[in-house]
Amino acid sequence: MTTTDASPAATTARPSLRVARERFLSGRPLPQGVPEEVAAAWRRARFFGVPHDLEESVTSPPLPGESTLLGAARPVLDRIVPALGVGGSLLVLTDERLRVLWTAGSLRGLGVCTGLSEQEVGHNSAALALRTRSRAEVHGPEHFLDRWQDVSAVSVPVLGPENGHVLGTLTVASRLCADGPPHPQAALAEATVAAIETELRSRAGRGERALLDAYVRAARGPDRAVAALDGRNRLVSDAAQRLLTPEVLGVLERTAAGARHRDVTGVVRLPAGAGCTARVTPVRLDGRTIGIVTALEPLADPAPAAPAPPPPVTLTGSSLPWRHAVGRATELMRSREPLLLTGERGTGKSALARELFGPDPVQVADAARDAGLDQALSAWRPGGLLLLRHAERLAQPGVAALNSLLDQHPDTRLLVTYTPGAPAGPCLQRLLDKLSARSVTLPPLRERTEDIRELLPALTPRPAPGHPPLTWTLDALRAFEAYPWPGNVTELAHVVRALAEHRRVTGPVRRAELPDAVREGPAARPLSPMEHAERAAILEALRRHGGNKARTAVALGIGRATLYRKLREYRH
Repeated sequence: MTTTDASPAATTARPSLRVARERFLSGRPLPQGVPEEVAAAWRRARFFGVPHDLEESVTSPPLPGESTLLGAARPVLDRIVPALGVGGSLLVLTDERLRVLWTAGSLRGLGVCTGLSEQEVGHNSAALALRTRSRAEVHGPEHFLDRWQDVSAVSVPVLGPENGHVLGTLTVASRLCADGPPHPQAALAEATVAAIETELRSRAGRGERALLDAYVRAARGPDRAVAALDGRNRLVSDAAQRLLTPEVLGVLERTAAGARHRDVTGVVRLPAGAGCTARVTPVRLDGRTIGIVTALEPLADPAPAAPAPPPPVTLTGSSLPWRHAVGRATELMRSREPLLLTGERGTGKSALARELFGPDPVQVADAARDAGLDQALSAWRPGGLLLLRHAERLAQPGVAALNSLLDQHPDTRLLVTYTPGAPAGPCLQRLLDKLSARSVTLPPLRERTEDIRELLPALTPRPAPGHPPLTWTLDALRAFEAYPWPGNVTELAHVVRALAEHRRVTGPVRRAELPDAVREGPAARPLSPMEHAERAAILEALRRHGGNKARTAVALGIGRATLYRKLREYRH
């Protein structure tokens, strides 16, 4: 259901798909030949409690206020509306949470909606485009809602100009296409999104200039400790560089990200032991907040205190893939719906899960030790927090027990960690399908090597009294960054701990002291011109998709295993 793939409705006769949907709604088994993508979408809608006979809103809901996306899209959309015709198509713009920002045109069965998330309206092209980060089409009975059975829709994601994050979606909906995909207005949707992204790029330059101007004004004067941030760019004076620790910088980055949605003027609360205060002023452009300027002041006479504990390793890292994954997981945890964390072993799924739950008591179920979940679920009480680790080890009774729990207590605060590996059985795959709409993939360490220098202090044990902390030569750091870390952060922690405990010499750790595999690094080989071109295309796709390998593989039209192999082959 992308630009190159036919919609499942194209390979299944539409009348039979209508019959299959009726059987699904009545609780009867589905007939053979129903595309698994469609069946999984229907199951998710039922899991979310979406009524299939949901009616249109009687009154038009208030649309969200002005946003960066809407401001850039409005002049483009005003030029596109005349091309829609009269009474035959509907044009819809949503934000990254699929909240409707703008609509034009009219189409029976598609009145104004507040949002197009699967949790609200079930399967639709906007939700599919957001998940796959590519053009998506949904036709007729592929939809879950009754009132969309005679509607065809095509949606295209709108990507940010700097980081490739999805800012929203554009949808063109029309009467059911008799010939199936491609949607007759797919080219119009893609051209409109291309024009919106061009407008966003031109406006991004103005935002950077506004941030720079605010920084220059605030930094006037000798030795002023000033930093300006907008979530993508960072301007820091020399005096501020001496005061900024990774923990303080992390707080300021999160404050800058939140400034677009709430007022952050005033003093920001910093971690204990920060050694300074931070006063924040929003930076505004065209009436909206685009970033912050913060003035740092060292504490005049800080009281003696025990050294502050290192920040949670879970949240350490400023690379784009890591910040994107943690930010997305934090956002999804604000609701009471289940969340799925996936990623290779050692990427920090369980640690991040505990961090997301906060200080509240959590019932932990580990499928590696209790594949049927008999012990964990018998001890769990409704309303309590539940963390399921190693979901890939669940036995069929465990999957059934978890499905039963979710059916009886749909508001359970559940967080599941899953490490892909062997193919999942049909029961487990159905559970993963349920959770797929709210999943976050943590990037492996080899895809965020710029975080290693921040992770090392957090992973290093506190030295004994009178002993200096562990430090590293530049050559050793380069060896760390060149090694692929198949065990990810867990393997890095073992290496650092072993060096701290068994080292008998003083001074910075040299490359010669590292384990053989880390010291020698992966064997490099010269790449052919074709491989250089392919490697460049893969890296560009990774950048556009925020470092997410699953989405990158879909965009490139290759399997995830193939992408992993090529990344290993092309690593220098």
